[in-house]
Parts: sequence; structure tokens; C-alpha cells
Amino acid sequence: MAELGKQNELAIVNESPHGLYLDGGDLGDILLPSAYVPRDLTPNSKISVFVHLDSEDRLVATTERPKAEVDQFAALKVVEVNRRMGAFLDWGLSKDLLLPFRESRGRIEVGDTRVVRIYIDQASGRIVASERHSRFLSDARPRYQPQQEVDLIVASETPLGYKAIVNNTHVGLLYENELSDPLSVGQCFKGYVTKVRADGNIDLRRDRSGYSRVAPLAEQILDKLKANQGRLELDDRSSPDAVRAAFNVSKKAFKQALGSLYKQRAISFSDGGVDLIDPKP
Repeated sequence: MAELGKQNELAIVNESPHGLYLDGGDLGDILLPSAYVPRDLTPNSKISVFVHLDSEDRLVATTERPKAEVDQFAALKVVEVNRRMGAFLDWGLSKDLLLPFRESRGRIEVGDTRVVRIYIDQASGRIVASERHSRFLSDARPRYQPQQEVDLIVASETPLGYKAIVNNTHVGLLYENELSDPLSVGQCFKGYVTKVRADGNIDLRRDRSGYSRVAPLAEQILDKLKANQGRLELDDRSSPDAVRAAFNVSKKAFKQALGSLYKQRAISFSDGGVDLIDPKP
């Protein structure tokens, strides 16, 4: 059976002047408008579509891919504010996603990025968004292991740092004093669990803790030096953005790796960059 707010593989039932009707199981036949019908269909093929509601609350399918589905968190941009209904968010479909005022937090302006949970409102049956995260998070104690990689969405700033949604199910904290550069609400990236506290709160880092990341990062730096004739136009004074673009790590981790290589006399510093000592082919 087709699921509302999800990606579905649906079979073609019949054609019409308006498009294709797809088998939605208990939901009935679902129209895929002509504008979204693929040209390379083969007989008896199924189509991967996203099922949602049109402006008249009728089930409809689309081959457009949303930025997130029902039961997921996402960072979405505000494209319109309706004083009566709420804010409309760009989620990748032609029809924008409603964030009702009752589900929002604080003043909303066009251009804002909002971290929301996408869900089906039981009263109306519509797909909507909510900034009231807590009721969608798991009550079960987190079972993450130290150094485990997780997906993070920065949800809010706090006096200690930044709260982040962890794997769509929990919330954790990135401490400001452990970050080499500031974060922004809505940023999405891979992070790491430092530990799960006795009260169930999760401590997070953007990079692996301590020197456990230095050895593999040092190898990456050496590989890049060898691939660039023994020269790297980065050093311990380079900007965090430049370091992140080159190695996807914090400047702190990069400096630790450079320090390790320098102590091993594998590199030297000159003219704002790093040189490989005795480069080998």
C-alpha cells in the first residue's frame, strides 16, 4: 500500500489525458500528473514517486524528490509567511510545506532556516511541519557507543554550545569550547558521540575525540603532499573554512596532525604552506 509523505514504488493502473493512475492499494488510485510522467517507461514497469496532497487535499504523486519525508527532521528555508496560517517552507516540491504558527517558535521571517519535523497532522490529514521537537524524539535511552558516527542537524544555540538532532531520534550537545569554528542553525553534517551521560543526555563532537583522528589525518596530509609534488598551500595559520574544504576536519584536528608530522620531521613550514621532507614518488 502507498504511504502518504513517503517515497513509493507504484504500478501503473491506467492512462488518462491528465497523466497516469497508479495503484495506491487501500488509498485507491493515485494520479501522477502528465508533467511528472517519465518518458522512458517500459511495459509493466513501476514508478518511484512521492505521495502527497494537492491544493485541494487530493492524493497526488510526483517524481520530484523532497528534501525530507514524513517522520524526518530537516533544515528548511522560509519562502512565505501567511499571517493567518503560518510559514511556508521550501522542501523541494512545487507545493511548499506549511509550518503552522501553533507549531512554530519565535518570530518567523522570509529567508529564515528552520529545523522542523515533518509529520501528518491527525486532525486534518495534511503533511505539515513542527518546530516543537521534543514530542517527536525517542524516550528510550540512547544506545550509542563512544566515537560512533552519527548524522547531526544543528537545531538551536545554547549558553554551552549547540543542540543537535541525532539520527532523527535523539538530541545531543556540541560544546562551544570544543569547536574550532562557529556553527549555524540548520547545518547538517556527520559528527561523533563522545559519551551518553547517566541522565541519557548525549555529548557530541564534530570530529573524533583527541588524537585518535590524528594518525589517519596525518596519512591523508602525506598523501596529498605526495600527489602535489611535495607542497600543500595550507598550514597552521590557514582559515578553518580552507582546512574544512580540503580535509573535512576542524582546524584544531588539522593542527594536531601537522604537529605530529613536524615532530616526525616529515614536513617543514614555509611561505604559508607545508613542504614534504625528502618526497618519494
